[in-house]
Amino acid sequence: MPAAISLSSDSRTTAGVLLLTILAVEYGGLVMLRIVRGQRPATDFQRAFARAGHAHAGVFVVFALVAQILADAAELDGAIEIVARDGIWAAAILFPAGFFLSSAPAGATRPNRFILLLYAGVAALTAGVLALGIGLLTA
Repeated sequence: MPAAISLSSDSRTTAGVLLLTILAVEYGGLVMLRIVRGQRPATDFQRAFARAGHAHAGVFVVFALVAQILADAAELDGAIEIVARDGIWAAAILFPAGFFLSSAPAGATRPNRFILLLYAGVAALTAGVLALGIGLLTA
């Protein structure tokens, strides 16, 4: 019989919040359905960015949930723990925000300055994955 998984207080809290964010991802899916069905006007650019934002949101939330368990398993502490735990869920916010906000104005055909949020998401994801991977390998 496998050993029982014991989550840290940090992981339980973060996982609870992340699970609640699935409701926002679900709402995004309804918006995507309206766009795809032509019930909400959107340019081809906006449709592409809406799809990308929605996909990244769902995938990164699930990834962030898994990362909480892995961070507990690695028994990280200090700065590496903070980056490993928080970098991936930060990316789960920054990536979709970059896609959605940079394409939000009516009739947009190219991204606005909010595209910078995507780059911040790349940095957060990279830092989180590096910290967690290194932490697991050195645990």
